Amino acid sequence: MDGIGQGAKVAFTLPIFGGIEITETIVIGWAIIVAVLLICLFLTKGLAKIPTKKRQIVAEMFVGFVNNMVESTMGKKWKHYAPYIATLLVYAIFGALVSLLGLRSMTADFNVPLTWALMTFILITYYKIRSGGVLGYFKGFTSPVFVMLPLNLLSEVATPLSMAFRMFGNISGGAVITALVYGALAAVSRLAHLAFQFSGLEFNALQLFIPAVLSIYFDLFSGCIQAYIFATLTMVYVSSAAEQEQ
Repeated sequence: MDGIGQGAKVAFTLPIFGGIEITETIVIGWAIIVAVLLICLFLTKGLAKIPTKKRQIVAEMFVGFVNNMVESTMGKKWKHYAPYIATLLVYAIFGALVSLLGLRSMTADFNVPLTWALMTFILITYYKIRSGGVLGYFKGFTSPVFVMLPLNLLSEVATPLSMAFRMFGNISGGAVITALVYGALAAVSRLAHLAFQFSGLEFNALQLFIPAVLSIYFDLFSGCIQAYIFATLTMVYVSSAAEQEQ
């Protein structure tokens, strides 16, 4: 839980353009990309028309899950969005689950969910402009009357911000709660004489089980749920904007 509330630490600095700082979030992000690539190569090796290997069955189950998810939310017409939604799901889930390895969760860095939300916002804006043209898009901010302009602008900006803050707040909030409980259990262990010193290291008996349960909830369960919600909101917002051109 080190570094929570202080932002992502700088892993190293590239000596170009006056020095480009590469944070741990970027390093973890590229590590996830490599890991997912290797997993995909493993699952899709030696594909057959009739699956007989467990890895192909697992791959087809995931593809089927995403396709059904997109079709039920957006409709069959928008099935081509399945790869994008699958990428969001996988990246968000892995980005949250890395905390189980003792690494800082990617989604605990506000820049990550904000970037995903802005990508969705660009898609929404694209379909709105495609539907009514550039002039129609800007005219929509004055609908139904001109005095609604400030509220409509605020509503437009609130879409990506709300998506980003929802995921960031849940993931980082869970990490903070776990860290606070972990620290409190250390203090209680000392008061109850359940803290032990060994080779300069301190072991607190009450820290052995409770933090693990919290970590399973906030990192595993909550991380997967938030990834699913983010992907679902993306589909809902994009499909709603796309329906305007029907």
